[in-house]
Amino acid sequence: EMGPEEVGEIVIKGPMVVAGYWGKPEETANAIRQGWLHTGDVGKRDASGWFYLVDRKKDLIVASGYKVWPREVEDVLYEHPAVREAAVVGISDPYRGETVKAFVALKGGWEGTVTATDLIGFCRERLAAYKYPREVEIVDEVPKTPSGKFLRRALRREPPGPDPSRS
Repeated sequence: EMGPEEVGEIVIKGPMVVAGYWGKPEETANAIRQGWLHTGDVGKRDASGWFYLVDRKKDLIVASGYKVWPREVEDVLYEHPAVREAAVVGISDPYRGETVKAFVALKGGWEGTVTATDLIGFCRERLAAYKYPREVEIVDEVPKTPSGKFLRRALRREPPGPDPSRS
């Protein structure tokens, strides 16, 4: 068990917790250990016992040995008045191992007035040197699942690029 304000993976146990993944014994063994469901969510508990989600464990970026949570970088990007959507992923970097890349969709009317360099500078002023994005790609839409979650694996694999219908 973690102390107050310490960040760690949230694990749960109880009679209503899933028994396993149908037909997927390996995934079940990875997720459920000694009766505890490892959610993959990273969070912290405050002194009053309230839990706060930090991010998904699998989305952690390790840049030069330092932990970078995408949510922290996204929150800074959302402070910029031009940003409508922001999704952050780790990409391969020969020097750092991994580095931060952001995919940003701008609000209407901001196209052509805000550049990737502007957004990198905005983050650089507000984040530690290892956390700010080294790359920002401005996109029309950040790809999402039907439930509205960002498709980070698609961003890591294949950046969406500009919408050809808008050129």
